[in-house]
Amino acid sequence: MSVQETSTDANTSLSDLRELVREFVEERNWKKFHSPKNLSMALAIEAGELMEHFQWITAAESRELDDEKKAEVGEELADVLCYSLAMANEMGIEIASTLQKKMVKNRLKYPVEEILGRFGHDDPRPISKD
Repeated sequence: MSVQETSTDANTSLSDLRELVREFVEERNWKKFHSPKNLSMALAIEAGELMEHFQWITAAESRELDDEKKAEVGEELADVLCYSLAMANEMGIEIASTLQKKMVKNRLKYPVEEILGRFGHDDPRPISKD
């Protein structure tokens, strides 16, 4: 698969991205290093690098990043996604159906009528649309 300069979320499938990662790994003969153990560790490390961009700033500041900082965050997010796709490839996990099933569970676990405007069941705030 070739990378298109005009790739967007709207015109690139999850399958395309999985193949892009698979080819990258294969070209470098890295499959031997891509055990689920190693990939899960790499994923956690990249998630930590993503978190570093938000350490010591407020929630409001995190929503108002300049273009340069947003690009840096995008690179870290891409790393997280790459390792997530590599893990799915290695383990043969079908992401679309797995995510859909997980969202069904999440809807049952966090029903709107109990959670609306609250971070979870332990949030003492009243239900709110604000």
